[in-house]
Amino acid sequence: MAAMFGGIVGQEPKNSRYDAQISVFGSKLQNKLEAAKIFMVGSGALGCEFLKNLALMGISCSQNGNLTVTDDDVIEKSNLSRQFLFRDWNIGQPKSTVAATAAMVINPKLHVEALQNRASPETENVFNDAFWENLDAVVNALDNVTARMYIDSRCVYFQKPLLESGTLGAKCNTQMVIPHLTENYGASRDPPEKQAPMCTVHSFPHNIDHCLTWARSEFEGLLEKTPTEVNAFLSNPTTYISAARTAGDAQARDQLERVIECLDRDKCETFQDSITWARLKFEDYFSNRVKQLTFTFPEDSVTSSGAPFWSAPKRFPRPVDFSSSDPSQLSFILAAAILRAETFGIPIPEWAKTPNKLAAEAVDKVIVPDFQPKQGVKIVTDEKATSLSSASVDDAAVIEELIAKLEEVSKTLPSGFHMNPIQFEKDDDTNFHMDVIAGFANMRARNYSIPEVDKLKAKFIAGRIIPAIATSTAMATGLVCLELYKALAGGHKVEDYRNTFANLAIPLFSIAEPVPPKTIKHQELSWTVWDRWTVTGNITLRELLEWLKEKGLNAYSISCGTSLLYNSMFPRHKERLDRKVVDVAREVAKMEVPSYRRHLDVVVACEDDDDNDVDIPLVSVYFR
Repeated sequence: MAAMFGGIVGQEPKNSRYDAQISVFGSKLQNKLEAAKIFMVGSGALGCEFLKNLALMGISCSQNGNLTVTDDDVIEKSNLSRQFLFRDWNIGQPKSTVAATAAMVINPKLHVEALQNRASPETENVFNDAFWENLDAVVNALDNVTARMYIDSRCVYFQKPLLESGTLGAKCNTQMVIPHLTENYGASRDPPEKQAPMCTVHSFPHNIDHCLTWARSEFEGLLEKTPTEVNAFLSNPTTYISAARTAGDAQARDQLERVIECLDRDKCETFQDSITWARLKFEDYFSNRVKQLTFTFPEDSVTSSGAPFWSAPKRFPRPVDFSSSDPSQLSFILAAAILRAETFGIPIPEWAKTPNKLAAEAVDKVIVPDFQPKQGVKIVTDEKATSLSSASVDDAAVIEELIAKLEEVSKTLPSGFHMNPIQFEKDDDTNFHMDVIAGFANMRARNYSIPEVDKLKAKFIAGRIIPAIATSTAMATGLVCLELYKALAGGHKVEDYRNTFANLAIPLFSIAEPVPPKTIKHQELSWTVWDRWTVTGNITLRELLEWLKEKGLNAYSISCGTSLLYNSMFPRHKERLDRKVVDVAREVAKMEVPSYRRHLDVVVACEDDDDNDVDIPLVSVYFR
């Protein structure tokens, strides 16, 4: 009876904003929530929802609590529709700072620190050992697998709960990663996303997605990658040429050819030069290449098995005849010319920004040479091919010729010349980026009798946009916060936690217990991915081997990073046995342990007395 009334007293309202929460979970858990030290990675769509929820829950709202949020991104116009802590006057400001400020308006007692660092190996001096060891839980609000994998590895290393979630349109999922109770995030991976074969995208498209994928690739190649290559050469010609010689392959040859073409034949000095470049590119892409393709593979071609070459899903293409009276064609030429002029730093006249008679006259001035298809041109048709570049035994000789030509071309450039690479930005409707990509895709679609799309739909596909649904985001973060109560309360079993997958479009709701981690056993010992063996003291390699021998393990290899510190097969390595592990690591692995770190991690390969390999946990030598 006393215990019952004690529980009731613990859940009595305190005339605070958290009374409803206290009435369910009790004041003891509320105190834990307020004193929690949380690391939230990302402050975009998920991050805004999380910050709002955490502020309302009272997380990190006492003097001892602290919420660290980090995001290296800035607010863009397209964020405003779903990242509700941001306003239009915040565009260009750091996401983490603005989101943290908005959360403190929701709950002024929130102790939040906003950082603009990307959580990665490069920032481990910021998010150091002391930072991680002091945390109670980590909340991921990320949008890419690489970052998720890194945070997962850190949480496993420091044995911290990780609350993972993600959304994709109407779908959302949550995963609880709890030390020693569940498998980690990296233990299971989704299958890779299926992509169209390269030859389909480049020569045999049969839907608008293929055309837009190709358009995006050509945009980046012409306006970003090639100007970047030019600048790399101009900034340090000796190093660039040396790297090309060392590579000596088809890729190096192609890069040199593109740089020479950009600085020689396709060099632009006036806006009319840019129009000429755009008009000739139109002829090359949408007429000449199609004529060559249909010359190599006529409409009545058959495969080696006797089947028609141009059978579904392949579509037989037809060249597009340019006409300046076609608004879509003229708009594409002008948009491409404007971006080309930008890469060369050429002023853009006002008349070029909209199709008009003056613009049409400028385009019609361009002299387009006649094209004759060539015999023996190779066109990739293998769907398994990963590159369109053909290697040659003479690559090295060709590269030497190209280097000589590049050096000659560079002498004609004015002093201080450089190019301005253009990075694709889908959200600025005035920068002509989507005009070029939509034009590229629609002209190609016209070649292959594929239905064309407007600029908005092209933007969704080329920008790889999946419409964000606020309901999915709210659902994912709400489910994670329910699990956060359990993680911070502590003492729960694996069956108390829940992972969720939901698809609001069907609707489908799947809730399941997390999967326990895989257990490895050896004699009386057992361990999982969560375990890390620690050795205290500035020990030698021999002492480390003896420490493992006491566990019934025969260590035959010790490595640090990518370097081998000891291997029983190498006689000279025995000379290192009486040296300190950290000293060998400094000498062999060039590993200098930062001042904020007290230990060194080594990977040890072991076998049992029956010569069976045994995977053991990471071994940390605490030498300080």
